[in-house]
Amino acid sequence: MSKLVLPSADQALPGRDTEMQISNQHFVNGQPLKPPFAAGLCSAVFGMGCFWGAERRFWQQPGVVSTAVGYAGGVTPNPSYEEACSGLTGHSEVVLVVYDPAQIGFDQLLAVFWESHDPTQGMRQGNDIGSQYRSVIYCDTDNQLEQALASAETVQSQLASLGFGDITTEMRMAPTFFYAEEYHQQYLAKNPAGYCGLRGTGISCAI
Repeated sequence: MSKLVLPSADQALPGRDTEMQISNQHFVNGQPLKPPFAAGLCSAVFGMGCFWGAERRFWQQPGVVSTAVGYAGGVTPNPSYEEACSGLTGHSEVVLVVYDPAQIGFDQLLAVFWESHDPTQGMRQGNDIGSQYRSVIYCDTDNQLEQALASAETVQSQLASLGFGDITTEMRMAPTFFYAEEYHQQYLAKNPAGYCGLRGTGISCAI
């Protein structure tokens, strides 16, 4: 089966009932990786290619309290990295972003998202090819989803003016987030010379 096609429930790997065992401490700032989070904090999930560089981009933003990498949007429960990369789970590599709305708005997170990758590439991001690298925004609230959809319209006009095609980003309410293995969490803080494939398109978002 092609890695560029999402598997059906019958085609997807079975996965497992056991959750991935990880520490509950952010390697960079010591904050919890898992809920419950402090009162007043909000969260959303973003996918924009390899999750290593995407996570770093978000944890660097003032007002972002915690980040974690994982898998979402597919069928297979509690997948491994190898399973997600096989294309047989349907999941995208994603980042859970926990933020303080008093310090950073969802619109600012959307700007980081749109500016940091090419959302027109479908089942790939640069040289990384496969359904796990697709662009996604998974929202926790209806208001977030409305903002995401509206921002996409604004960004589409900018991209078109630069010769890019249609946005392929999947935008919907958040499905189950499955945490990735411990070694993937805050990977580029643990491995500063590690791979980062993030490449923007040159647009600037004043959303």
